[in-house]
Amino acid sequence: MARHLLSNLSSAYIEAANRLRPQTKKRKIVAYVESHEDIFFWRTVLSEFEDEQTAFEVMLPSRTNLNRGKKTAMMNQLGESLGGYMIACVDADLDYLLQGYTPSSARMLHNPYIIHTYAYSIESFQCYAPSLHNVCVMATLNDRDLFNFEEYLRQYSEIIYELFIWLIWLHRKGRFNDFPLTNFNNIVAIEQLNIHKPIDALERVRRQVNRKLAWLQQHVKDAKGKLTPLKQELAELGLRKDNTYLFIQGHHLMENVVDAALTPVCTLLRREREKEIKMLAKGNQQQMNNELASYSHSQFQPAQMLRRNTQFKDSDLYQRLRQHVTQFLENEKPR
Repeated sequence: MARHLLSNLSSAYIEAANRLRPQTKKRKIVAYVESHEDIFFWRTVLSEFEDEQTAFEVMLPSRTNLNRGKKTAMMNQLGESLGGYMIACVDADLDYLLQGYTPSSARMLHNPYIIHTYAYSIESFQCYAPSLHNVCVMATLNDRDLFNFEEYLRQYSEIIYELFIWLIWLHRKGRFNDFPLTNFNNIVAIEQLNIHKPIDALERVRRQVNRKLAWLQQHVKDAKGKLTPLKQELAELGLRKDNTYLFIQGHHLMENVVDAALTPVCTLLRREREKEIKMLAKGNQQQMNNELASYSHSQFQPAQMLRRNTQFKDSDLYQRLRQHVTQFLENEKPR
């Protein structure tokens, strides 16, 4: 009896396991990324394309050492070549806008097995302006709209646009030392932002940008007449006056532009919610303390929520990225 029962249980287990096993073998595509923090972003992107035939595994590019970064992901340290079952998913950096004028840009753009962000980096998408109010809500659990992030980043983009065009023109010429990216970042950094009057900080950036533009116009004579056609070309790649922020260095954008507004906004939202709790407690100290403790435990740091932000999929540049993955999968379909 016991043996018969055991046999039945074993058969039931095998039958259940068979039902869980995929009926068709999936094509697994390994996606190499630059660093640990890129894994969640690319998993979010590639999950959309998984189905009964295709699955992705997002991983770092080396199992033998701690080498990381874009070059490592694109060259692959596992001794195998990128191909239909092995791709690299990397930040575009400036390489997308440089359009093959540098070896790194040419390698990224011309290899069909390298998928890139189109925006400067994953941080650029995480800082997508229409999503930033939701980041505040995730961090503070307060849905009041205190700050217009979209208008802030639109104005910021329009201020830095002309200078950014100069940066791309010089870098396409290989003249990196004439205008290093670090110099550009220092000029366009937001400092001492008052969220009640952001125009003051924006005007400081405008003055710094105008000074640098005047210097470039005076000292780089061979650029005359070359910037207008460049603007038209870059517009076809997605760069506009109102979205320039998506193409500047991602870490700089996150830390020196977006967080300059995000952290003080979240601080105000928290204080507002705590004030409301104290008012609603109506003198009941124990109830107030319990509610404040519960609210405190439910909060998250704005930077943490920003790095988990996935509300960027309606952006134009994400649609370009999505089309890139779609085209890759279409080209690699088994014939």
